[in-house]
Amino acid sequence: MLVAVTGSTGLIGTALVRRLEAEGHQVLRFTRSRPTRPNQSRWDPMAGRIDADAVARADAVVHLAGRGIGDGIRWTRRIKEEILQSRVRGTRLLAETMAGVAGSGGPRVLVCASGVHWYGDRGEEVLTESSPAGGGFLAEVVRQWEAAADPARAAGLRVVHIRNGIVQAAEAPVVARQLPLFRLGLGGRLGSGRQWWSWIALDDTVGLYRHALLSGDLPARLPDRARARPPAAARRARRRAAARQPAGAAGGRPGERLHLQLPRAGARPPPRPGPPAAPLTDVGMDGEIRLCPDVAALHSAAQR
Repeated sequence: MLVAVTGSTGLIGTALVRRLEAEGHQVLRFTRSRPTRPNQSRWDPMAGRIDADAVARADAVVHLAGRGIGDGIRWTRRIKEEILQSRVRGTRLLAETMAGVAGSGGPRVLVCASGVHWYGDRGEEVLTESSPAGGGFLAEVVRQWEAAADPARAAGLRVVHIRNGIVQAAEAPVVARQLPLFRLGLGGRLGSGRQWWSWIALDDTVGLYRHALLSGDLPARLPDRARARPPAAARRARRRAAARQPAGAAGGRPGERLHLQLPRAGARPPPRPGPPAAPLTDVGMDGEIRLCPDVAALHSAAQR
């Protein structure tokens, strides 16, 4: 299978491409920079430019590109617009291009990254995949992001939206940014620490994308949950987590409180054995925690 991938150099993209190539699949990387290899094709989602012939050669497309929501410390108006448009324009461009080449072949499946931010901040409400959209900036981003794939759906193509939870790996930004603070003895809870984190290990994330390419869509989060309380990170760093970051300490004008929006956007999944545990088991994922030591240190706080 020839799989076209956007965002192939990101956390998920790098691991997914490695997995696909190891299994014998070919990967066509869409890149915003000048191609330097035969397996690369240039595109400019913000300008609406893409090589339709390159898209037509693929059997499937995985769309991961978009400005990281944690790339900046504060969400200024400009950054928020980039977060939104980098997702909406890229998705719409791919969907329209795939619809345009559908009559002469081309890829029949579009797997798009999405996010659990769809649900918004719902507190203690137990959420499932059928729960309606929530409110807030990130929920609106996800709504427009998923709707941008409508042209592909209208053309009869299979479209999968994987609502990513907080993806965990040693190289994940959420780990790289938090662990040094704990090593300095400066780490602690964000706000009350009662916010829900919907997380998933990188290996399982890659497995879900692979399954979506070949079969169908799944909820991209582990069938378990944790509060946003990371005192175990201090144990990993051999430091005390004496500090608690007040709710207002991470933000204020100009820009929204990025560090609080991230954990608060997590959805509280239902307890086992209800959904989504069954779909994960169906594809060989048993719900066991597959975390590296640094990630386990950050997210074992729910046991406290």
